[in-house]
Amino acid sequence: MALNIADLFEHAVDAVPDKPAVQVGDRKVSFAELEAESNRLAHFLASRGLGKGDHVGLYAKNSIEHVVALLAVLKIRAVAINVNYRYVAGELDYLFDNADLKGLVLDRAYADLVAEVAPKHELLQTFVVLPDPMEPDDASDISPFGGVLLADAVAGQSDARDFGPRSPDDIHIIYTGGTTGFPKGVMWRHEDFWRVLGGGVDFMTGELKEEYDQSASAANEGLVTLPLSPLMHGGAQASLLMHLFAGQNTILEPKFDPVRTWEIVDREKVQMLFMTGDAMARPLIEAYEEGGFDGQSLFAIASSAAVFSKAVKERWMKAFPNAVFTDSVGSSETGFQGTGLQDASALSTDGPVVGISHGTVVLGDDDKPLDPVADVGKVGRTAKAGYVPVGYYKDPEKSAKTFVEIDGVRYSIPGDFARIEEGNRITLLGRGSNCVNTGGEKVYPEEVEMAIKAHPAVYDVLVVGLPDEKYGQAVAAVVQPREGETVELEELRTFLRAHLSGYKLPRSLTLVPEIPRNATGKAQYPKAKELALAAQPDQSDQSDQSETTGAPA
Repeated sequence: MALNIADLFEHAVDAVPDKPAVQVGDRKVSFAELEAESNRLAHFLASRGLGKGDHVGLYAKNSIEHVVALLAVLKIRAVAINVNYRYVAGELDYLFDNADLKGLVLDRAYADLVAEVAPKHELLQTFVVLPDPMEPDDASDISPFGGVLLADAVAGQSDARDFGPRSPDDIHIIYTGGTTGFPKGVMWRHEDFWRVLGGGVDFMTGELKEEYDQSASAANEGLVTLPLSPLMHGGAQASLLMHLFAGQNTILEPKFDPVRTWEIVDREKVQMLFMTGDAMARPLIEAYEEGGFDGQSLFAIASSAAVFSKAVKERWMKAFPNAVFTDSVGSSETGFQGTGLQDASALSTDGPVVGISHGTVVLGDDDKPLDPVADVGKVGRTAKAGYVPVGYYKDPEKSAKTFVEIDGVRYSIPGDFARIEEGNRITLLGRGSNCVNTGGEKVYPEEVEMAIKAHPAVYDVLVVGLPDEKYGQAVAAVVQPREGETVELEELRTFLRAHLSGYKLPRSLTLVPEIPRNATGKAQYPKAKELALAAQPDQSDQSDQSETTGAPA
């Protein structure tokens, strides 16, 4: 029993070779075609000396070729390294060095940046260049780094599956930038990655699956799925692989476009839509409300990795009353930690409310797991036991802080805080590193953001803590108003008093043309804090501030 990612894909190929596997634009490939193309590229990579344990970067937008490259790397037991295609030269330089890349698969549009950075990295010798899905006519020079076009790389290569046995202990790495700091490479055993991110544990029941369970189900009528995030994001990659294992058809787009998304949903009768919180949900629902689309083929709408606020969720539920809505929580360090079916009559304004998944606990201040029955209402850090990563690549210090053994049990503790709710559920409150400590009271930014997003003039928002002489930190809101609208601090505070305690209200407001988020919609809190700090000298006097001791009212 291999329980290796490449093997699980190949099981689906053997079960349903003729079913559609991946579609981008007008091009659709079957499982057999995807297998043949990835085998050819795998043989080329192997001919260049790449194999077990070698790191190969994937620096590309969503495309069929990106999927081919991912599978090719996995087939030869190398390690695929996801590269953020929005990185500038300095960030690429850091990642190429930290990840010890020996190979790189890239969209041709990034050739100039690679030519600038690659010569600094002696290990990096093999370059396969893909046609850019957004700029198919790009003719950037690939000779400075010895790039080989994909068509030339696979010409004459065998499409046979003859790679030998693989292991569940092979390593799969997901680089995560998260919301703070430099990107870190989270190292997973293949089996553990499959268990918590690839469907190897039933997300709703916690039941463990066997190696051929997903491929056996592939013979059933397939679902049409549309994950909207870039594959360089770990969640989107996991979504793709999970659906490949089960013989589903996955539609990908190289760029998020709300109108085009609805056109695809209607044309292809998409049944499952995966998005990243409000960053995608809001422009999508606004495009839908403008009219011209049906969309009612959707029966499952899932959000993860970012806040899907109550106000936006209500608009979706009104438009799609027969669909099932889920919020999922987790991280690159834990995998899936819980999911919750969303009930329109009981939406939370505090954060996503999810059922606790297999292996997930909430740790109290004494690092002991809280009781999900006796400790309802208590707040602690989420932790995941069981199938957890090996650690961070080349960072034993951070690994020791995140992957901790407590009473003989090894946990992954990424720093998220949650409140225990009735019915074996938790409300995710946010990352502890972003928590604002104001006058001794803890304020979780996501809770305040959810409340602010309900304001009719607010399009997007991030909340950060700024230094404050009296309270230690003060809550600050960085707001992107809706087009043609403006927001005033005191009017916003008045609006929020119906939703939040006084100490949670923002004491400063910075208006920006666009909220800083990465390509996947994840909040970039350090940049938001920079914007808020830069605006401080221009902040007008704020009169409605408590003069009492403790947290501001």
